[in-house]
Amino acid sequence: MSARSGSLAIHLRKIRIMRRRTILPALIAISRRRLLPLALATLAVAAISAAQAATPSETFISNNIQRSFEILNGKELRPEQRSRQFQDLLLGIVDMKRIALFTLGQYGGTASLADQDRFVAAFQNYAIASYQTYFARYAGQTLTVSGSTERAPQDVIVMTMLRDPNDHSGQQPLEVDFRVRSDTGKPMLVDFSVAGMWLALEERDQFVAFLDHNDGSIPKLTDHLNQAR
Repeated sequence: MSARSGSLAIHLRKIRIMRRRTILPALIAISRRRLLPLALATLAVAAISAAQAATPSETFISNNIQRSFEILNGKELRPEQRSRQFQDLLLGIVDMKRIALFTLGQYGGTASLADQDRFVAAFQNYAIASYQTYFARYAGQTLTVSGSTERAPQDVIVMTMLRDPNDHSGQQPLEVDFRVRSDTGKPMLVDFSVAGMWLALEERDQFVAFLDHNDGSIPKLTDHLNQAR
């Protein structure tokens, strides 16, 4: 190889080395600039999807309350069939005993087990009729879960909006909230509110007032509920 050829080869090697030192880092920088927004977008989508995913309590309310409306709206059902299906649904999703004992307030702790059991049975029949009356008012409307708040572990308030699809007046949808407890191994409904009024709290105030005026007699309250059906 001549001296001139050797010098040319050395010069070409230097050019290749310089290209690797300048072009390769530039390509890496460009790739990083392109990949970073893509990675951030992917993380953002994942975060939004996680935030929008329904919680177990929200799914529990959405599925079962919607099912209750389907039963009440079922035109193919005879009245006794509708009543029976609605009752069966409620008994599967509502913790009747827990609510019943809660509504006794301070009187529940001093009642005998026999008096408690008779009251729970009477309250269950009374509550089913009350729930059916409340829900029947909104038959034909649609319920949408808007979110949930954890009051304590396994104690969640699920917020929903009730809309009448035939109402075009621009009126705001009605807020209906449900309290769900899961400390018994599965989610159970323990109270619900319409426009801020909680049913179980209202019942407790009424029952305790009745007991205050009847010497704390739970059998008298039991008889009163049986007559009120």
